[in-house]
Amino acid sequence: MAKQVVIDTDECIGCETCVELCPEIFAFDEETEKAYVIKPEGGDKDCIEEAIGSCPAACITND
Repeated sequence: MAKQVVIDTDECIGCETCVELCPEIFAFDEETEKAYVIKPEGGDKDCIEEAIGSCPAACITND
């Protein structure tokens, strides 16, 4: 099974760090004030790993 990029939106604090780092993978929902994944199949692995490492809520996974 292929890896999927996932954000636990219950844990997301809406900092938008992931969106700033990887706008081709993540987007921000102004209504919920949470980030979400627009490309769950992923993309630039280094960018995704940086977003995972930079997330203050540790709510991004790539399983």
